[in-house]
Amino acid sequence: MSDVTGTELRALMAHVPSVEQVMASEGFVMLAGEFGRTQVLATLRGALDAWRAAALAGCASVGALDLPALTASVEQNLRSRNRAKFRTVFNLTGTVLHTNLGRALLPDAAVSAVVAALTRPANLEFNLETGKRGDRDDLIDELICELTGAEAATVVNNNAAAVLLTLSALAPKKEVIVSRGELVEIGGAFRIPDIMMRAGAKLREVGTTNRTHLKDYDEAIYQRTALLMKVHTSNYAINGFTKEVTVAELAPLSKDRGVPMVVDLGSGTLVDLTQWGLPREATVRETITAGADLVTFSGDKLLGGPQAGLIVGRRDLIAKIKKHPLKRALRVGKLTLAALEPVLQLYRAPELLAERLTTLRLLTRPADAMRAAAERVQPALQREAGERYAVAVEPMFSQIGSGALPVDLLPSYGVVIRMADGKRGGRQLLALEKKLRELPRPVIGRVADDALRLDLRCLEAADETGFIAQLAGFEG
Repeated sequence: MSDVTGTELRALMAHVPSVEQVMASEGFVMLAGEFGRTQVLATLRGALDAWRAAALAGCASVGALDLPALTASVEQNLRSRNRAKFRTVFNLTGTVLHTNLGRALLPDAAVSAVVAALTRPANLEFNLETGKRGDRDDLIDELICELTGAEAATVVNNNAAAVLLTLSALAPKKEVIVSRGELVEIGGAFRIPDIMMRAGAKLREVGTTNRTHLKDYDEAIYQRTALLMKVHTSNYAINGFTKEVTVAELAPLSKDRGVPMVVDLGSGTLVDLTQWGLPREATVRETITAGADLVTFSGDKLLGGPQAGLIVGRRDLIAKIKKHPLKRALRVGKLTLAALEPVLQLYRAPELLAERLTTLRLLTRPADAMRAAAERVQPALQREAGERYAVAVEPMFSQIGSGALPVDLLPSYGVVIRMADGKRGGRQLLALEKKLRELPRPVIGRVADDALRLDLRCLEAADETGFIAQLAGFEG
């Protein structure tokens, strides 16, 4: 920075072009056609004001006012400002249902249904048979009941909302009994005790962290007890000297004492996953059959659909829940319903599910397919990363994610990037990971054990060519 005399400043300012002349130039006419005159004009004036401030500080360049330079500068600013913040990425983290990356990917049938709902009017709350106003739950509750064995169903915007609404409708100013070992906290600081308080219910803890018995529930029930509640400990596991009361064990007590039992399954699944070699998880139908009066679960986890919270169970309890004022505040919109119905319909043909449901297809992807993909990706990644790095194809482990079966890992394959000289290279690897995130379609991997690991479970054939193509020009 240097002092500028009045004469020098006047000489500098003489180079500032007329705004109207600049806006009339070919480059700016094209920018106005793309971004709109209002935005281009404001950006140009901002650039000229910044140049004047730099001139006053003695650090302005006259060359920056040349029309090509000014056009390039304003265009770069406009493109940066208008770049979407919500962007698609390559999920190479090894976590299929990644909460931070949008969880379940929708199958083609659901995508088509959403596009149709976006572009055409639909019978969201219109009964086509009677010609009168309808209930949006009517669009899918029959299908949900068919797949779960429940008497009735309703849908809200996520499973946390499903739990909050259930407690608010059925247990205001009354007690809800929960095992101490099931008082979980999941992502986003969602805690069962906090939800209880917000719903106006009083938590009654029974048992201990590692062991709860049927008599603990029995002894805690009294006239102010509204619900018995079981919560799926989806994001942690306790091993060793443990005891929990199952839904089937608790059901007779629930019926004998006239206290409804609610089960929060969390991720929830409609089919037995073991038929595809995946870890065992209780299904919604099994939970209903075992004696649960209500079951809540997510739509965008193991179900493989859009973000939603489903509540299924006894008709009288669902009716009471739907009448609660919170139901309207927590209801889903037409896009969720449009996506959810075709996803649920896929479950009518379970023998085709692994092919058609994206989430299940990714979870059951053959190791040979992932290894072959890694072998195709490795040369391009090695070439662009440079000699400082060693890129190798290696086996690794994926996980389901979003709290589903947290201790179970899925054998996978991917590429692993280490320093070629054998050193740890923490900063270099983090810098490389950052450059991958800065690609046109960001690549999200993970740095662990002195290596940058890119798990290819979620890189399907349709995206592989685009992934390799955008590596061109990428420098490690």
